[in-house]
Parts: sequence; C-alpha cells; structure tokens
Amino acid sequence: MKYTPTVESLNELNKNSISGHLGIELVSIADDLIVGRMPVDARTHQPFGILHGGASVVLAESLGSTASMLRLTDPDKQRAVGLEINANHIRSVSSGWVYGRCTPIHVGRTTHVWDIRITDEQDRLVCVSRLTIAVIAAK
Repeated sequence: MKYTPTVESLNELNKNSISGHLGIELVSIADDLIVGRMPVDARTHQPFGILHGGASVVLAESLGSTASMLRLTDPDKQRAVGLEINANHIRSVSSGWVYGRCTPIHVGRTTHVWDIRITDEQDRLVCVSRLTIAVIAAK
C-alpha cells in the first residue's frame, strides 16, 4: 500500500455513499487483504427475502475500489475507477452478515485486478467476483 488510513477513516469516507446506505463496513486492511462486511436485511434483499446479487456486486466493487485507492501513487492526481466486474452467485443468504475478502491478482501502473470472495457467517462461499480497475488522471 502507498498509504494506510485507518479502517475508521475509510468507513467515515464511505458513510454518504452507496456503501454507507447498504451498511457496508470495512473490518480490516492489510497490504494484500481488505475485509469488509455487509448486512443481509431489507436494504440488501431482493423481493423474495434473500441477498440481492447486485448488493453482492456493490460489496465486491467497494472493497476492490478501496484496495486500488490505497495503491495509488498520488491520490490527489489519480483516481481508481471500475472498468469491469463479474460475479458468480453460489449460495443464497437470507439474514445475518456476509463478509468480503479482497486480494490482488494484478497491480499494474494503469490497471488493477482484484479477486473478491464473499462468504456467509458460517464461512460458506456466497459469491465470487473479479474486478478490473482503471487508474486515471483526476479531473
């Protein structure tokens, strides 16, 4: 990582974004791992009472984008923006929390690729996602 803000400061930064609205919280940050969690409740359910796949994608992209932001050489002059994301939904969840673990696949000068594994409270795989980030100039 290029700089290491606290988990608390990153959660505060995300408070008024989609992450905050869905209740996503960062749990820990390390050099090659970011862990976050998201509640499975009315905010993140689809109409049949289970976790919406789109909410899982929001969790995955939020973790990967944060990971890329922490890798920027000059965050005042650069931005990390999503270029492509995919997700395979493996298991349904109806309540509790899901946890995302984000690890690097590739961290280059202009692109980053992240692997995000989302599990339930019993550590069962819920979703596998891959996120590609473009590093662009800030406007």
